[in-house]
Amino acid sequence: MKIYFCGSIRGGRSDVLVYQTIVRKLNTFGTVLTEHVAGGELTERGEDVSVEGDKWIHNRDLDWLTQCDVVVAEVTQPSLGVGYELGWACSMKKKILCLFRPSSGRTLSAMIRGAAEPELVQVQDYREEEVEQVLDSFFSTLKVA
Repeated sequence: MKIYFCGSIRGGRSDVLVYQTIVRKLNTFGTVLTEHVAGGELTERGEDVSVEGDKWIHNRDLDWLTQCDVVVAEVTQPSLGVGYELGWACSMKKKILCLFRPSSGRTLSAMIRGAAEPELVQVQDYREEEVEQVLDSFFSTLKVA
C-alpha cells in the first residue's frame, strides 16, 4: 500500500514530533511516499531544492498523490499546502484520514471538517497519545480499490 502523508512544512514545524510518530506507524501499513515531511532537519523554509525549485516539488507531490492508495493528513497546524493537497486528493477520489488535535486550542477549518464523507474522507479528533490506536482503527477497516 502506498500512503501519502500530509503535514505542515512552510506553515510551521511545531508538530514535527507528532509527524514522526505518525510516519513511524504508517510505515507498518505500507510505503510512505512523503516520509520527508516528518524529517527533523526540514525547516519552515522547506526542502533544499534550489536547482529544481517549487514547480518541481509541486509536480513531484502531485505525482505521488496520483500513485497513492490512501492519504493521511495531520491538520492541526494550518497549512495552505496541506489544504491544497487535500483538495487534489478529494478530486482524485482518494481515501483520506484527517487527524486533528482539539487540545491545540485551534478550530479546524469547516472546509476540512465539512468534507467528511464516510466512504472517502474521515476527520478524526484525537489526543497525541491516541494517534497510533486511531491509525490502527482506520487501517483495519480500510478497503482500497
